[in-house]
Amino acid sequence: MPEAEQVVDVVVREVTIDASPETIFPFFTDPEKMIRWKGIDAKLDPRPGGIYRVDVTGRDVARGEYVAVEPNTRVVFTWGWESPESPVQPGTSMVEITLRPEGSKTIVRLEHRDFPSAEAATAHVDGWDHFLERLTIVAAGGDPGVDPWTLRSEEEGGK
Repeated sequence: MPEAEQVVDVVVREVTIDASPETIFPFFTDPEKMIRWKGIDAKLDPRPGGIYRVDVTGRDVARGEYVAVEPNTRVVFTWGWESPESPVQPGTSMVEITLRPEGSKTIVRLEHRDFPSAEAATAHVDGWDHFLERLTIVAAGGDPGVDPWTLRSEEEGGK
């Protein structure tokens, strides 16, 4: 069955960012830095058991808790959506970010696992691609601009 070979149950993405791990790490733990690339509001308590809550678009809120925080190297948190309709409820999946220096740059590896279904995993691919692109810009000192997904949410909310 060829379609079965294309099933995604873990989302793995890597990007190379023109910045050190010390520069990049706070973008996963500092609320002010987080909302520069993902979300319009963030409540983060980066310690095992601490809250991870990001209002991503003004309508979609991701929530979980930090599992591991290794400064400038690795951060792990549970993940899910607060919407009762979401198949990925808060705390039901796991995101692991690792930072590996490579010269003056850093390889950021994201692994999002433990989805309830392959469909749920596949639905997260575009989101992580979108936000990692924004992280690549902001962590290197650029301005990713206003997130068009946030604008889209505002337009949809106003209908």
